[in-house]
Amino acid sequence: MHVAFIMDGNGRWAQAHGLPRHEGHRRGASVIKKVLRVAEKSGIKYVTFFAFSSENFSRPESEVNFLMNLFEKFLKKYGKTLCEREVHFRAIGNLSQLPLNLQLAIEKLAQSTAHFDKFHLTVALNYGARSEVIQATGNLLKNKDVDVENLTWEDFEQYLYTKDLPDPDLIIRTSGEQRLSNFLLLKSAYAELYFTKTYWPDFNEEEFLLAIEDYGARERRMGKINDKTNN
Repeated sequence: MHVAFIMDGNGRWAQAHGLPRHEGHRRGASVIKKVLRVAEKSGIKYVTFFAFSSENFSRPESEVNFLMNLFEKFLKKYGKTLCEREVHFRAIGNLSQLPLNLQLAIEKLAQSTAHFDKFHLTVALNYGARSEVIQATGNLLKNKDVDVENLTWEDFEQYLYTKDLPDPDLIIRTSGEQRLSNFLLLKSAYAELYFTKTYWPDFNEEEFLLAIEDYGARERRMGKINDKTNN
């Protein structure tokens, strides 16, 4: 099973508590570790976090710099634990635009965990689904061996950032917003969506388990007719 998270509401959580925005981001980062523990206990093999969109670079420079430093510190501090727990780490997005130190931290952790297959953690950084599709299309057209006339989804998928990931089964978004915000648009074609009003810093084990329970009660037909209900 693959569960993806749109971690929303850090800033509003901080505002509601009379704290600066960066405290919301700091608190939000700590939630990731809790979510991973629940996922592993629940037998979920793939978890993806939408940590920073390509549009987020338009935020104030001080906030962007804080987030970049926070990501780097998180990877360095938590990297040893990921290795001990045999977690395969990868980052997706236009990583070349990230600060060099963060790029190096990502590359180091990705290489040191590449041989693990027990559990997969993916972080989307400087990611946008539309730019992903544009880049993928450009790279595909450069490949003269591709038979464009008989192109399949499986062929095209190999040019996406997410080529090594299964489609998400469930996408959870916090903070009450009900949209995908340019996240995994193609890969989420048949994903189930779950929205909660809880801000990400307050998202906890109980809430995650409720989302999993809700998902388990749904009937996933993938566009096919159910023979039992015939509708």
